[in-house]
Amino acid sequence: MKFPNQKITTFLMFNGQAEEAMNFYTSIFQESEINHILHQEGGSVLHATFTLNGQVFMCIDNNNEDDHPFTPAISLFVSCTTEDEVEMLFEKLSFEGRVLMPLCSLPVSKKFGWVEDRFGISWQLNLPQE
Repeated sequence: MKFPNQKITTFLMFNGQAEEAMNFYTSIFQESEINHILHQEGGSVLHATFTLNGQVFMCIDNNNEDDHPFTPAISLFVSCTTEDEVEMLFEKLSFEGRVLMPLCSLPVSKKFGWVEDRFGISWQLNLPQE
């Protein structure tokens, strides 16, 4: 599967929550949609692609019963354009997750926050200085 203008695609493996995660993410980011889902017998996701803010992602459900949790050592860095956007994303992504760094100003950011969502994905949310 090829994606225009994108040589590297983030690929996420969820523990049975891939479709729920895609629905959640596409509901809060603009220019977002679920592009394709291939289900296995029993309903889990064998392969899927979705787009967030024009960026394509791939995902599957882990079906081998091994637990492979996500870690904050790798995170998705989101460049926001307004305070409303960074605050909305911070609120929605941290709900039922955890705040790794509360929203604050930094020398390089008007507003920055770091959260782990309820699926275990780590997000750095940045509103750059003007």
